[in-house]
Amino acid sequence: MDIEASMRKSLEATQRTFNTIRTGRANPSLLDRIVVEYYGSESALKALATITAPDSQTIQIQPFDRSSMAAIEKAIATSDLGLTTNNDGKVVRINIPPLTEERRKELCKLASRYAEEGKVALRNIRREAIDQIKKQEKDGELSEDLSRDEQDRIQKLTDRSIVELEKLLADKEADILKV
Repeated sequence: MDIEASMRKSLEATQRTFNTIRTGRANPSLLDRIVVEYYGSESALKALATITAPDSQTIQIQPFDRSSMAAIEKAIATSDLGLTTNNDGKVVRINIPPLTEERRKELCKLASRYAEEGKVALRNIRREAIDQIKKQEKDGELSEDLSRDEQDRIQKLTDRSIVELEKLLADKEADILKV
């Protein structure tokens, strides 16, 4: 089990989750979690359309198939993003309103919750790795000293990953709070 790679993947997943939080500026990654009901199946919005941000206050969605526009608009309207769409028959535009101070604080809390989920994932990886090492020690595959050294190494790796996650959270909160 490559613990370092698992922790890296966990950090990357948390970063992707952070990218879905609004910051008051248009960003196509806001729509990454949107799933559209298209011909009876669930499809990711980015699989059905080209998503761009022509300016800092607008997201533009150009569907590959114009008949999917209504389904795209419905999926955005029912999402938890609180965005409204404008449809001109060719593209769907979303105007990103500036965030209120209260909404910025709510989004910071949401980012903190996502960071906490990321920390839990990191701790689970650590626990599984340490359990595996203790099992190897019990089975006689590792000496007690080697086992303790490996456990220390895993703990240091976990601590470094959590510090990195805290930095990602601080960057995201600064981004949210920046007017």
